[in-house]
Amino acid sequence: MKQDIQNRADIELLVRTFYEKALQDEQIGFIFTTVAQIDLTQHFPRLFDFWENILLTPNGYKHNVLKTHLDLHQKVPLKAVHFERWLFLFVATVDELFEGKVANNAKNKALSIATVIQVKLHRPTTLL
Repeated sequence: MKQDIQNRADIELLVRTFYEKALQDEQIGFIFTTVAQIDLTQHFPRLFDFWENILLTPNGYKHNVLKTHLDLHQKVPLKAVHFERWLFLFVATVDELFEGKVANNAKNKALSIATVIQVKLHRPTTLL
C-alpha cells in the first residue's frame, strides 16, 4: 500500500516526478522547454510552495498563476488538449506515487486549476 502525501518532501517528489514526464512529453514538453524555457532551479521552489500551500499548510504563496499562464498563452495558444495531457500526466504521477485523502485532493485540485485557467484563457473579452 502506498502512503498519502504527508509533507514537503512528498510534494517535492510529486513535482519532480511529474516534470520528468512532462518535459519529455511529445504533446506538452515543448511548452516547458522551448516556449516558456523554464529554469527548473528557480521554478521548482515556487511549484513546491504552490502545492504545499494548496495541499498541506498555507504558506503565504503569492505568485499569480493565472498571469503566468496568460503570458504563456500569448506566446503559444494553450489548448484543451494541452491541459488534458497535463492533467493526465499529473494524475498518473499522483497515482504512481501516493494514495489517500491528500493524494485524491491533489488530483481534484489539479482538475480545478486546469479548468479555471482554461476558462480564463478562452473567455470572450466582450459580451454581446
